[in-house]
Amino acid sequence: MIGTKRVVSIYTEATPNPETMKFVLNKMLYAQNSADFPTREDAEGASKLAISLFDEFPYVKGVFVMNNFVTVTKTPTTEWFEVVPDIREFIREYVENEGEIINEEVLRQKLADKPGGDPNEVNADDSEIEAKIKELIKTYVQPAVEMDGGSIVFRSYDEGIVYLGMQGSCSGCPSSTVTLKAGIEGLMKRMIPEIKSVEAEMM
Repeated sequence: MIGTKRVVSIYTEATPNPETMKFVLNKMLYAQNSADFPTREDAEGASKLAISLFDEFPYVKGVFVMNNFVTVTKTPTTEWFEVVPDIREFIREYVENEGEIINEEVLRQKLADKPGGDPNEVNADDSEIEAKIKELIKTYVQPAVEMDGGSIVFRSYDEGIVYLGMQGSCSGCPSSTVTLKAGIEGLMKRMIPEIKSVEAEMM
């Protein structure tokens, strides 16, 4: 007996970044995890969904997948009201037809090729301060920025300065600097006195 295919519903949410839109589904895509593809090359082999979006829509300039949503970044010259229905329907059909979302084996290899692998995971080489910073990001920062369709990851720590990477809607967002300085920097300074400043690392 052939099982009934689950109907997938999808809706959009605006983000603080005017160039990104969050597409939220009633189905988990990448549970308790995220994958950022700022270019088509980054998605090669790791996400057929992201590759399909880049190929189908030439104005797509970035794809971010997390839990049950996809954040799409467009070119500044494209108007959302003109393209949202097409992207929304494309994602809905893709997921409903059970297209591959993330190839975890390839993604793990891509992360392994980068220093530190998963940037927010505490590892044996981390200093005490670096471990505290990563725990703060996972506990306080990530849940907040996830609501806006983005992610913030640890990059490095050097003499009191924390460098963070901005992903999804956080990347290139005009308000991300305010969030970084007014929110995250203040939190980290209060929790870890050694921290003097928090900066966004340019990709």
